[in-house]
Amino acid sequence: MKKNFLFLFFVTCLHSQEKLIDTLYGSKQNLDEVIVSSMRVKYTSPVSHSNVTKDELSKKNLGQDLPILLNHLPSVVTTSDAGAGIGYTGIRIRGVSAQSTNITINGIPFNDPESHGTFWVNLPDFSSSIESLQVQRGVGTSTNGSGAFGASINILTDLVSELPYAEISNSFGSYNTRKHTIKFSTGKINQFFELSGRLSKIDSDGYVDRAYSDLKSYFLQATFQKGNTFLKGLSFGGHEKTYQSWYGLTMDQVKENRRQNPYTYENEIDNYKQDHYQFHWKQKLNPYWSANIGLNYTYGRGYFEQFRENDSVDTYSGIVISDVNQNGNETGTADLIRRRWLDNDFYVFNSSFIYNKSRLSFSINSSYSSYSGDHFGEVIWARQFSKHSSIRDKYYKGLGKKIDLSFFSKVSYLFENNIEFFGDLQYRKINYKTSGITSDLINMRLDENYNFFNPKFGISYDFNPNSNIYLSFSKANREPSRSDYESNPKIKPEELNDFELGLRYNRKSIKFNINAYFMHYNEQLVLTGALDDVGTPIRTNSGESYRLGLEIESEFKISDFIQFETNLSLSKNKNKEILSMVDGSIYNYGKTNISFSPSIIFSNAIMFNPKDNLTFSLFSKFVGSQYMGNTDAVNSKLDSYFVNDLNVLLKLKPKQTFKTIIISGIVNNIFNAKYISNGYYYTYEDTWSIPGQIKTLDGAGYYPQATRNFLIGLSLKF
Repeated sequence: MKKNFLFLFFVTCLHSQEKLIDTLYGSKQNLDEVIVSSMRVKYTSPVSHSNVTKDELSKKNLGQDLPILLNHLPSVVTTSDAGAGIGYTGIRIRGVSAQSTNITINGIPFNDPESHGTFWVNLPDFSSSIESLQVQRGVGTSTNGSGAFGASINILTDLVSELPYAEISNSFGSYNTRKHTIKFSTGKINQFFELSGRLSKIDSDGYVDRAYSDLKSYFLQATFQKGNTFLKGLSFGGHEKTYQSWYGLTMDQVKENRRQNPYTYENEIDNYKQDHYQFHWKQKLNPYWSANIGLNYTYGRGYFEQFRENDSVDTYSGIVISDVNQNGNETGTADLIRRRWLDNDFYVFNSSFIYNKSRLSFSINSSYSSYSGDHFGEVIWARQFSKHSSIRDKYYKGLGKKIDLSFFSKVSYLFENNIEFFGDLQYRKINYKTSGITSDLINMRLDENYNFFNPKFGISYDFNPNSNIYLSFSKANREPSRSDYESNPKIKPEELNDFELGLRYNRKSIKFNINAYFMHYNEQLVLTGALDDVGTPIRTNSGESYRLGLEIESEFKISDFIQFETNLSLSKNKNKEILSMVDGSIYNYGKTNISFSPSIIFSNAIMFNPKDNLTFSLFSKFVGSQYMGNTDAVNSKLDSYFVNDLNVLLKLKPKQTFKTIIISGIVNNIFNAKYISNGYYYTYEDTWSIPGQIKTLDGAGYYPQATRNFLIGLSLKF
């Protein structure tokens, strides 16, 4: 049965393992270690990117989700439904939603094939099993899975440990937050075999009332390495229960009590399990050629439970009988409790062949994935069911199937004059079929086929060992998601042309990156600002649009004790023309700002090391004002905010019992700023106030973020 332990062989485009030294510069390759995605780029590549190491993640890894830990990277904006960074969290890079950010784990796509979304709540505490990651801004290089339309994040899980260890980590903090983690490794047994694993439990009440999280996760991997053969099998997953807080608040409610939650039903929760099984085989064929093959199976299942008061019985396929009023007449509505289910299977097969010799390197890569998702809803309680219906009868049922096949080849050649050429050609073929009915009881039958060609080219030039300049052009195409089709069956795929120009400078005490970009979209799928009835953001084609920006990163080491890390993103994000219905007529808004795209984002970190084992870090983040819609409506504007976090890290190495003792703590939002990082905006037609007239009205919902709060942790390594 599919529910059993299944490993699917996929050939990952993993060719060399980078052990990244710092966030901005340089990498150290370990070709005989675990699989690293060939989707990663090196320091001199003509791609705007940032690298993050395990050590950097561990400083703040006290329970918050991965997007929150990446908050201080360039052009990044993060948010949390529950306000405290645990549960449902989101990340936007260059103003582009997570739906347009391609995520891979060991080269395997993590984005949901239908929604394109990434739900980190399904993998709680996954940061504790990450060795390193690379964020590529813009289109970047070709990847497995759906194309990147703003960024990609390539994650590498834990490396092989040469020596055995055991680690216990516990953290506690505000809003009754606690995280408990156990990790172990056998180290290499007989020089060939290693087994390692992790168990984690995270609980939090959330900043928002009743927005609790009950999260469990596991990670298990086995490796075998002998000669030119490397095998790696992984199993990881999570089980999340989160109380819903996606409805948000009106501004009046924010002013009244910014922590309140409109949902009061005690079991208004998500309850979802997701298990991943991966297998990787890396084979060195000769001094120049190597091959990678891999398999993946992901099994997800769970539901969203919701109490509905005075809901129309017409939306439940005759299962529920209407309530009656005092006069004995049917109201056409009923109180009920429903569950909306998702049961899905995702198979991936990747392969890559890599050649490296002297100045030339190239790879030939392929990826095949198959997805099947059952969508159905059931009524688990009502005052009265119809004669031929009963509890748990399905009132809708639909099926989505998606096949994604891609081939891509990459080449890099270094000329003798220090000019390096990079080329990348990708072909993607997608088939997406649906059947059955949606939750709105609409017959949804699709059979869509897409054929995309995505070329990428770039050159870089090394002035000297410390300086590098690059220029690149990348093209990407991306298909709509299931929810896009539900809101508009005629929705179009989006197209992006991305131009990048950058300069890098790297000396011992000063490191500096600057890059300019121009991203020209055709039919970009942008957030309207509205949500559907389960909290999924609604998108629409915006015609022609563009993003023009400048990103600056720097590191300054003042002394052995003080270091500064700063990044600044300046951008102009515009829809060239927006047409919309206003008061019953089409209105041309002209050039407007793209939703959720602040024109300025600034991050700064000051690290003070009075001793080798003690570090104080002050992190600052400024995000400029942004609109939640695409019409520059006053009610859709989010104010700018400035937030500061203080992190303390102490490492002790006692002479007995423990190898290492780590005490860490973080005070988030130390100056107690009351800010809002996310929300939604909607319009509706008033046809009832004045007979015969249509008036367009609007509204908004907001997600207040936590004020001053803290987390403190203790890790013991044996």
